[in-house]
Amino acid sequence: MILVTGGTGLVGAHLLYRLVQDGQRPRAIYRTEKSLAKARKVFSYYATDWKKAFDTIHWVVADINDIVALEQAFKGITHVFHAAALISFDPKDYKKLLHVNVAGTANVVNAGIAAQVKKICYVSSIAALGSPIGNKEVTEATEWNMDDNNGYAISKHLGEMEVWRASQEGIDIAIINPGVVIGIGSWKTGSGLLFSTAWKAPSHYLPNGTGFVTVNDVVMAMVLLMQSEVKNERFILVNRNMSYQQIMELLAIGLGKKPPKKELRSWQLELLWRLDWCYSLCTGKPRRLSKKMVRLFNKQDIYNNQKLPSLLPQFSYGDLEKQLAHCCAIFLRERES
Repeated sequence: MILVTGGTGLVGAHLLYRLVQDGQRPRAIYRTEKSLAKARKVFSYYATDWKKAFDTIHWVVADINDIVALEQAFKGITHVFHAAALISFDPKDYKKLLHVNVAGTANVVNAGIAAQVKKICYVSSIAALGSPIGNKEVTEATEWNMDDNNGYAISKHLGEMEVWRASQEGIDIAIINPGVVIGIGSWKTGSGLLFSTAWKAPSHYLPNGTGFVTVNDVVMAMVLLMQSEVKNERFILVNRNMSYQQIMELLAIGLGKKPPKKELRSWQLELLWRLDWCYSLCTGKPRRLSKKMVRLFNKQDIYNNQKLPSLLPQFSYGDLEKQLAHCCAIFLRERES
């Protein structure tokens, strides 16, 4: 039996729909009814009879830091998709990131070892990859450097270390390192903020760029890796390396808005993170920009995405622009309703 952690998140919810369509009856954990509503929303995008598909999932109330509930959820489980995580770039959330992404992953690994599961597929991030010197591409073998990384990157790297520990205990593992995951879901969190931002037609765009991938690509990779004989490997999942200007132009076209024309300069970003720090200090609201985030925006790593297609020829990246256009159409439809 399959268990999915983080089933109410963007990747987890789309994964669950794919598993159900493949004839599986997976078990998934969730924390609150409010979070469960997010998964229902994702299912509703796919078909008119989505409720029937949703009801085939065995939902269990649990938290990856609730060891007792987690042990109950693992009973009878043979394969685990671990997608639960906290995503935050607010320096104040560092301890929370370690609690969820490291300690929580350790709990999942321990529960898997106790239940003698066969395989774990872990959703990490390109943030957990090393950054090369010079103009070299980032690969799965690029050396990791703890220095100058943000809290989220550190937590995902340490989470990977916990998953590698599972491989030492005889469990097959597969780790994926997706870029910015694009897909229909919440427009107020994660990559959904890109659509909300483009809708406001800003005049400026961020410098440089990063790797982007569709949620469909991520789900396909996870399912194929779980079904394959591939084990104890990690894989970069980046459909395309793009600048922030390019992604904002595509979103603007899809939303019928004017694309931003001006690049934010380094001095402007340096000023903005300081202003954001003051604003957060005075209001108590989460940080939206930090010093380490600004450093990320001042460079663009290029990610090599060929390892997975070379090992699994049945995997291929989808049409990123088509998926972006589809997401824009859904965004506009919901704006009108």
